[in-house]
Amino acid sequence: MKYAIVENGGKQFKVVEGEAIEVDRMPAEVGEKVGLKRVLLMVDGDNVTIGTPTIKGVQVSATVAEHFKGPKIIIFKYSPRKRIRVKGGHRQQYTRLIVNTIGKPGESKKVDKAEAPASKKSEAKVEKKVTAKKVSTKAVSKVKKTEKAPATKTKKSTEKKTATKKETTKKATKKTTPKKTSSTKKS
Repeated sequence: MKYAIVENGGKQFKVVEGEAIEVDRMPAEVGEKVGLKRVLLMVDGDNVTIGTPTIKGVQVSATVAEHFKGPKIIIFKYSPRKRIRVKGGHRQQYTRLIVNTIGKPGESKKVDKAEAPASKKSEAKVEKKVTAKKVSTKAVSKVKKTEKAPATKTKKSTEKKTATKKETTKKATKKTTPKKTSSTKKS
């Protein structure tokens, strides 16, 4: 696994090829390529290179994916006896970078011989799964068209349920109505 520790904006980030990192806002347009030149450490498998303080000739190339705002932070200063109440807020601006390559500028990415045939095999498996899904969806649609009998059974069962609900509500209303007694006054 190839990764590096990069410094940007006074902060250090661990970057891995193909992954995204979030740094402070950079003056670059979305889709533009950016080079991070302050590489402090680089690990490529068993080879570890440590800079003093940076590694010369090594940089991280990345593409700007988006600019966005961080969470809102509320700052509230309060002093009870002096009647001081100051409310303020802050939202930090960030840039999301997708790391393309780690290494010397112009250096192409090395592809292992073991990885290349494995990727072809995995592509073949994916194609087989896609064709299997297509067949299964066709079979399911045919089965749905032929199954009309269960739909009528469900209609009858729902009619029975609504009929029993109506009967129970009638019985409940009869029980809850109080009986009126006739009261005659004797004079």
